[in-house]
Amino acid sequence: MTHDQNLAALCKALGHPARVAILKHLLQVDSCICGEIVSILPLAQSTVSQHLKQLKEAGLIRGEIEGPRICYCADKDRLAELKILISSL
Repeated sequence: MTHDQNLAALCKALGHPARVAILKHLLQVDSCICGEIVSILPLAQSTVSQHLKQLKEAGLIRGEIEGPRICYCADKDRLAELKILISSL
């Protein structure tokens, strides 16, 4: 994937205010489960799950299975890569 394609994919993943809010929250709390994210957003659990999936596919967040739940956290290395890509514009 070229730099431009990589940047476009990351920007697309951040192209919805709910995904930006989710990422901001994860950066503040370090990690949390989907239910916590649902409690801070005015969205249904299924909608939040879809947004989490898109962020995860872009590599901006990671999800680790903890028992019956998935604990999400921001991928700070990928965010650093995003910063580099944006600064190269």
